[in-house]
Amino acid sequence: MFGPEYTKIQTAFKRDERNVIIPGEWTLPEFRYLSGKDWTWTEKIDGTNIRLHWNGSEVTVGGRTDNAQVPATLVANLGPVLDPLPWKAAFPDADDVTVYGEGYGAKIQSGGMYRPDQALILFDVMVGRWWLRDADVADVAGKLGLEVVPPIGAFTLEQAWRGIVEGQFTSRWDGARIEGIVGRPAVDLFTRKGDRLVVKMKVKDWADYQRRSAPGSRISV
Repeated sequence: MFGPEYTKIQTAFKRDERNVIIPGEWTLPEFRYLSGKDWTWTEKIDGTNIRLHWNGSEVTVGGRTDNAQVPATLVANLGPVLDPLPWKAAFPDADDVTVYGEGYGAKIQSGGMYRPDQALILFDVMVGRWWLRDADVADVAGKLGLEVVPPIGAFTLEQAWRGIVEGQFTSRWDGARIEGIVGRPAVDLFTRKGDRLVVKMKVKDWADYQRRSAPGSRISV
């Protein structure tokens, strides 16, 4: 009804008994193996995960899981996005399309730092069992009247972590502190279980590590 749930986005590093990250201890062996390869990064939005599913005739709205409750105010603000006409134009021959985005804005995250209202910003699209490439995702977003999450750049996992440590990343929104970054390999790759490889690095995790780790602890991968 809502389309497949989105791939779990793994935190880059394992956590200790205090729930503090352990830099250098990757959560997946695939991350270690690919740590020196280029990944494509976008800004991590502080919001609520939303799925829009198109079955060829209508659009349904779901949350991160099938049981998740979607805020009624957010659904009301989706407005034209739920109109079947742009979906028919964007997907004339498809009847199983899932658009993944983040509901964001006032009252969704503390402070309403992104915008005074609520909206959906898109980060991925699946047609059948095929993930669309970034350029095609942007094309779909344009046809549906949506924005896409801001790109950060292409660099390795080590470079990404160093960027978090050194505070190199800034939010696209003036006055908003960047929550973190989300990365995918330059080409889509999957684990042995068939899960898509997606990783996140959060500024808060680094801040917690600094605050709670002993002096002289390792800070880089």
